[in-house]
Amino acid sequence: MAPKWRELADKLAEQIRNGDYGPGDQLPQIRELVEAGEGSKATVHAAYKALEAEGLVTSSRGHGTVVRERAPLKRVGIARYDKAKWRDGDEVAFIADRVASGRAFKRNEQTQSVSRVPATAAVAAAHGLPEGADVYARARLVREGDQPTHTLTSYYRPEHVEGTRIVDPTPGPAGKGGGFRVLYDAGYEIDHMREELFARAAKPEEADQLKLIPGEWVVELHRTTYTADGTVVEFAIGVHAATRFAWAYDFKVPDSAAEESQ
Repeated sequence: MAPKWRELADKLAEQIRNGDYGPGDQLPQIRELVEAGEGSKATVHAAYKALEAEGLVTSSRGHGTVVRERAPLKRVGIARYDKAKWRDGDEVAFIADRVASGRAFKRNEQTQSVSRVPATAAVAAAHGLPEGADVYARARLVREGDQPTHTLTSYYRPEHVEGTRIVDPTPGPAGKGGGFRVLYDAGYEIDHMREELFARAAKPEEADQLKLIPGEWVVELHRTTYTADGTVVEFAIGVHAATRFAWAYDFKVPDSAAEESQ
């Protein structure tokens, strides 16, 4: 049997999906649900926190618990990197997410700055460089309309990208097909990548940049991109507003035992 707070959260979620509570509507005050017999103060509070974690509502002092204006974006895990999207077309990763979510987009919803910086310990380790070595940092802030969704900073070895569109600070993707297409044209075709995800509370500067409510969480992404021969051509760190994304992965289940027997 599900705990009482889960039952209440599921009931409210269904009401939100059915339109009983629309975008921008305020849910009942905790005391109102307690008086209505929906559970204790702790039960209602836990249900509201669950709805917030699921991206259905936001809660803040003075405003109560309000239904989000937008459903979370689908952050496509593997299909967003399909070569046909960026090599043969012009669907860079953040646009692939919008298409999969049925949402509109504008290319200038990605802004950026490019600078040559000393590699931090994490960047140096990913690229196999000494700490402090020069790398290019291409920092992007991605918005959906007026709402920021995430930041992504890609780090490159200068010899891989010098003189390419990747180091051009013009807002928007780095030309048709974005950064992966630039690397492809330079002879560095991406072959595989590793993504690591970490959940944590937002730092004050991140909360300000992403317009988060104090105490909101983010998902930090570390992405290492390789060519077929194992050369690292990009190491990226992204910070995503946790409740603004739903992460989706669709992949073939491996069977290493079968592969070894062949």
